[in-house]
Amino acid sequence: MIDSMTHRKLSKTAQRPSPTRPRHGANATWRMLSMSALMLAMASTATWASDVKSQQTQAAADIANNTDTCYVEGVSDRLNCGFVTVPENPNKPDGKQIQVHYVVLPAVKNVNHEEALLAIAGGPGQSAIDNAAGFDAMLSKVRQQRDILLIDQRGTGRSNLLTCDEGAQSPLSFDDGNADTLVETQKCLAKIDADVTQYGSLNAIKDFEAVRQHLGYKKLHIYGISYGTRMAQLYMRLYPAHLATVTLDGIVPMQQSVLEIGASIDRGFDLLFKDCQETAACHAQFPELKAEFDQVAASLAKAPVMENVYDPVTGEKTMLTMTRGKFYGSIRMALYQANVRALVPHAIHQAAKHNFQPILGLYSLTIDNAGMAMGMHASVVCGEDMHRITPAMREQAQHSFMGKTMLEGLEATCEVWKVPAVDKSFSEPISSDIPTLLLSGEIDPATPPSWGELAMEKLTNAKHFVAPYATHGVAYQSCANNLIADLVRSGSVKDLDGECLKKDVRRSFYLNASSVEPLNATSTKTTADDNASTGAKE
Repeated sequence: MIDSMTHRKLSKTAQRPSPTRPRHGANATWRMLSMSALMLAMASTATWASDVKSQQTQAAADIANNTDTCYVEGVSDRLNCGFVTVPENPNKPDGKQIQVHYVVLPAVKNVNHEEALLAIAGGPGQSAIDNAAGFDAMLSKVRQQRDILLIDQRGTGRSNLLTCDEGAQSPLSFDDGNADTLVETQKCLAKIDADVTQYGSLNAIKDFEAVRQHLGYKKLHIYGISYGTRMAQLYMRLYPAHLATVTLDGIVPMQQSVLEIGASIDRGFDLLFKDCQETAACHAQFPELKAEFDQVAASLAKAPVMENVYDPVTGEKTMLTMTRGKFYGSIRMALYQANVRALVPHAIHQAAKHNFQPILGLYSLTIDNAGMAMGMHASVVCGEDMHRITPAMREQAQHSFMGKTMLEGLEATCEVWKVPAVDKSFSEPISSDIPTLLLSGEIDPATPPSWGELAMEKLTNAKHFVAPYATHGVAYQSCANNLIADLVRSGSVKDLDGECLKKDVRRSFYLNASSVEPLNATSTKTTADDNASTGAKE
């Protein structure tokens, strides 16, 4: 989940950019919060505007000509961009105003001016605009006849980003085990110029509806991924007349506190160990994988490992402090993508042999917190989920390192953030007859299929498909993107057939650093291969 630094070259319509998001040296507060972050997110791959010189020249011309167009990295087309101005606190319409930015990827064949597909990012805290390239590729068939609308939700991306200034300490050397979450969160909050109680999902849905009205679309099709499925469900509840179809991918049901993700993460780990054990080559190469994982975790619980390494992102020599939190977090995030998941058994095995270079490579994918605005993340979770924690959930969390870490970190954060709890009705299941497609990945480490079944409770015009070989974000790794296009085209789930999701698209596990094939026992390449790709130890 690598996210790039944000660069902006805006038209006059959106010429007041938000501060750039920190990249490879994020504030210590957010590094701590990232260990407990829910990460109901997707891979972040695109940023605001390209650095290509011709596009810089064109952007300057746009400003001079008062046009409202822009470019985003990874999308070659010239796009429509702008913002709506809304009150930060809807109950104080004359109070502080914020800008909510949007980008429209115009339809290839502009035959339906009254409809668009709104793609909602996850997190909570991801920028939809930063993920424009991924949305564009996945929704390419939909875009043939529908605009794709991306909105940076309040508190993310360009929409009054809630984050703190970057710090000087490298995330590789940072010791999360000795950090004081409460104190650091207080310092961070003091620097944020915003009423953090106003950045929850309910206010954000009002913003989304304001953008729809501003652009003049009569109907929206919605695609929500991960936390974005919560936003999609709220749109179904509050503005059903303006929705044509809905797709929920990696479902977070309204009835569920997202803090129950701890059990889902543990399930994801168990499925990994099970898959390796049931795969002949993986089991032969790593016969004691679960025991090796437990061994490393137990050792890091006693003390972190400190080594001089080459930073896998910058190539610079730096100190690595590998903690238990980083070890778990690296593997957890690797499980979100099938191609990275395939590397995990090898990385665990090498860590058990005191070689943390492969784990370091995985950890480098987590440094930018999946491109999330952790301040907005806290505003959502503290107001919408913390009050739903039951004694049983607390007891369950005590038996899970990830569950316990998340709960303790978010409790400390929420003590500072002080966001009022939403009304009890927020957690009621969505009752709707809007044509709705639900997608779950069987090996998803965040939103398991059972969450999708829970969301189906009062959906009377819906189908739930489970992709047996998919992780998080089914539409990005299967034929599900074609199903979404069929749904948008027909406006009905009746003829949708999920048979194509059963195609075996599993990735073979890596048995060494560079190959899925076992190395010859007498090969002299093993050491070199095992240390490849992530930078050699000093």
